[in-house]
Amino acid sequence: MSSTPHPELVTTFRAMAEVVYRGQSFEAVHLAVCQAAVRLVDGCDHASLMVRRHGQVVTVAASDDVARASDEVEREVGRGPCLDVLDEDAPHQHICADLRDGCEWPELGRRLTAELGVHGLAGFRLRQDGTKLGSLNVLSDTPGALTTASLDQATLLVAFASVGLAALHRGEEAATLRRGLESNREIGKAVGLLMAMHGIDDEQAFGMLSQVSQEMNLKLAQVAAQVIETHGPRSA
Repeated sequence: MSSTPHPELVTTFRAMAEVVYRGQSFEAVHLAVCQAAVRLVDGCDHASLMVRRHGQVVTVAASDDVARASDEVEREVGRGPCLDVLDEDAPHQHICADLRDGCEWPELGRRLTAELGVHGLAGFRLRQDGTKLGSLNVLSDTPGALTTASLDQATLLVAFASVGLAALHRGEEAATLRRGLESNREIGKAVGLLMAMHGIDDEQAFGMLSQVSQEMNLKLAQVAAQVIETHGPRSA
């Protein structure tokens, strides 16, 4: 696998980072995440972000009216990939690439295809400092357009968004935030090493990093760098 990021990914992440660096609101960051999903994730035509507030699941940002309406339909049905990822015991991502073909949520599939022309849907849990925050919802107008590559791209976007939202929540200064976002690649390497060493998934590995960070009062990037130095491959 090439270590060189895709130019579109780099450009989009820089634009998102600038939103956070300028100290804009959570609303601005939420919208930037949705817009980035449409640009970055293969097959994504619409995107939204839902969060749980005071026991209610609400849409805090959407790329367009279709995405917002899709969230409303899913809330009315009461089940779907975007709502299910908010369940702590559920997988951190759900996907149905073709809502007409054996979808786990048949009622939702029928309504989305008939009412909105949506044929593919995926939900990704978004975490902030290791706690459940909400879900990034990715929608496609084309059956089968959401693929494993789409999952990888959306997962990376969610990781980036989590770092930015967590930093904004803590009120970090712009320079500190910039260093944290730029170190995200190192955090990803550390997560990968922990997954390989312990046979765990990415969410559990990130949780391990976060726990050590909190217990030792160190930045997440510092913990990641130590993991890489200790367990990473040695140069010849």
